[in-house]
Amino acid sequence: MIDFQSPPPGQSIYTERRAASRPAVPLLSIVVPVFNEAEVLDIFLEDTEAALAGLRVKAEYVFIDDGSTDATARIISRHLAAGLPGRLIGLSRNFGKEAALSAGLEHAHGDIVAILDADLQDPPGLIPQMVDLWRSGFDVVYGLRVDRSQETLAKRGTAHLFYKVFDRLTQISMPANAGDFRLIDRSVVDALKRLPERSRFMKGLFAWVGYSSTYIAYERPLRRAGEGKWNYWRLWNFALDGLTSFSTVPLRIWLYGGGTIATLAIAYAVFLILRVLIYGIDVPGYASLMVSVLFFSGLQLLSIGIVGEYVGRLFIETKQRPVFLVQDVIDYAAAKDEPTLPTDRSAA
Repeated sequence: MIDFQSPPPGQSIYTERRAASRPAVPLLSIVVPVFNEAEVLDIFLEDTEAALAGLRVKAEYVFIDDGSTDATARIISRHLAAGLPGRLIGLSRNFGKEAALSAGLEHAHGDIVAILDADLQDPPGLIPQMVDLWRSGFDVVYGLRVDRSQETLAKRGTAHLFYKVFDRLTQISMPANAGDFRLIDRSVVDALKRLPERSRFMKGLFAWVGYSSTYIAYERPLRRAGEGKWNYWRLWNFALDGLTSFSTVPLRIWLYGGGTIATLAIAYAVFLILRVLIYGIDVPGYASLMVSVLFFSGLQLLSIGIVGEYVGRLFIETKQRPVFLVQDVIDYAAAKDEPTLPTDRSAA
């Protein structure tokens, strides 16, 4: 008789097979998008190198300079010249973090890829635990923020509302309070590179590709140096991009909403006509007419605006412009056998 034992929580036959095939000493690519992070880079590298000490991996850094105007690129170049393994990908301008992440995945060579920010709000000290979970067979290990008390009440409230609305309106399950901080297997990287859209919402794309995943809960620390680049206007547009990239429910809402309002309007018109014919009461006057006109005009403009969001995304996708452009790749390790630094003028 075969003894079918229950697997550990979160384990399946797929994760068991993955665990058996993991390389003993994998190449770990640490993808770090940077934009004007000169004040924190030295601290970031010090903490990350300490986290990797004793870890059975070969490591490389993939920095993506998203159009920095301070000394960010020069500092990274100095560390690379001093022997830091990896490369600096210099984008031709500021394309945004989502495009920078895509560039990082495109230039990462590792068996596993760790994505984290340079501001140290994504603790590098969690990387060894993530690697251990990857060795056990999981393809995605993401950081789950369990304490956001350092953020304002408004930001916590809007973030909670966004995740709740996103979960209701889309057909994918995106973990609430999980950012871009994660470790992913090469198979996941290859899957993400196959997605061609230009309007990229990376947290949604990470959830869409699926694969076996687990999480590490952590309390997100404060930024160690420098200033954050996000504001409420950017967060609002970011949330709007996420919802419209993964759901057509807003369009469907206005289909049903428009039908309901039209039905009520017709019923009310019939009521007014019958009331005049039966009781001889005059039609309501100017005030009620203006209120109705303004109300329905506002609804029409709102619905047109929502349709316009989707049309705008179709416009962007049909142009098929690259997600990012690379103006230079600085890789001193590769340059040792060449007279000049390699330059990559390609786009993706």
